[in-house]
Amino acid sequence: MFAALAAAETAPDAHVVLLEAAPQPLAKVRISGGGRCNVTHACFEPRDLVKCYPRGARELLGPFTRFGPRDTIAWFESRGVALKVEADGRMFPTTDDSATIIDALLNEVAQRRVDLRLRTPVRHIEPASDGGFVLHADGSGRETINVDRLIVAPGGLRGAASQAMLAPLGHSIEPPVPSLFTFHIDDPRLKGLEGLSVPNARTAVSGMRLEETGPLLVTHWGLSGPAILKLSAWGARKLAECHYRFTLRVSWVARAMDQLRDDLLKLRASQPRRHAANANPWELPARLWNRLLEAAQVSPDAPWSGVSNAALQAIERQVGGAEFAVAGKSLNKDEFVTCGGIRLKEVDFKTLESRLHPGLHFAGEVLDIDGITGGFNFQAAWTTGRIAGRAAALA
Repeated sequence: MFAALAAAETAPDAHVVLLEAAPQPLAKVRISGGGRCNVTHACFEPRDLVKCYPRGARELLGPFTRFGPRDTIAWFESRGVALKVEADGRMFPTTDDSATIIDALLNEVAQRRVDLRLRTPVRHIEPASDGGFVLHADGSGRETINVDRLIVAPGGLRGAASQAMLAPLGHSIEPPVPSLFTFHIDDPRLKGLEGLSVPNARTAVSGMRLEETGPLLVTHWGLSGPAILKLSAWGARKLAECHYRFTLRVSWVARAMDQLRDDLLKLRASQPRRHAANANPWELPARLWNRLLEAAQVSPDAPWSGVSNAALQAIERQVGGAEFAVAGKSLNKDEFVTCGGIRLKEVDFKTLESRLHPGLHFAGEVLDIDGITGGFNFQAAWTTGRIAGRAAALA
């Protein structure tokens, strides 16, 4: 939709057609960010911004200098949508309602007279013999649509139908695998702690160079939160290769092991009579702290003076190096981002135009580009959509 709007704005006399398979547009926008829509991230230096993209960082550097988060903010604010920055840099509409973003986009569609056709999935795309493209779509009936310029922006390429649609174009596709998913863990240390979170944990995958820090959330199925989601993004391909079965190391506080040991020794020396359950040096949630004490075989009722050095080491391991067996990931319906898509070397990132077919442009997640959690995937969509739309209209 953003690409269509850019095209209509750039070439007001053009007939811009937007084909949408669903009965309602912008479904992913509506549910994103828990229904609040994480529009972008307050990271305004392109060289810093691209560091948040496991795939596509090099290719996005130029586009972000031309349309980045500041431009996204300005675009929405000029249409009456005020955005706010949260403590972690994520940006949301001040209404905390994704409908605000949807209304702004749909109002623009109406004003720019974009021909929005719902319930019209494209089944097949092929280059026309005399230039342009022929789209075979299912609208009110089987129909063929001829276009001079084409922007392909269907989201990720998880389904076979999406890949089949693009097959006649001959582009190479990096195999799509999930990104930004939660980990399934069945471990007694987590039972009954659903909904509990810690603000700054460190997570790592044993045997891989994957490590992240950030908030960590216990769920009914295992672990989630930014410390997990970021790990899943950077490790998307490696974790798929091991069929989502691996060992996860968790430090519930992002401190080195020797620092944890010092913290415990100081606590034992300064508060010897307090029960272990009633005092922990990191202000961990009480339910979690008690569970970690139990895992370390330390009675919550034991006074700190009675906790041996060996027991301190056991607590240290549970707090700073707990190992969990991961056996699966979040369900497919919960995954909104994929790693994989059109191979980037086959696209000119000055225009988002195909290097194989003049007049064909790509935007968004159909490309082998994905970001970590925090509004980065939306920003890549706004940026590539804007550039592709303008380039298609100017040609």
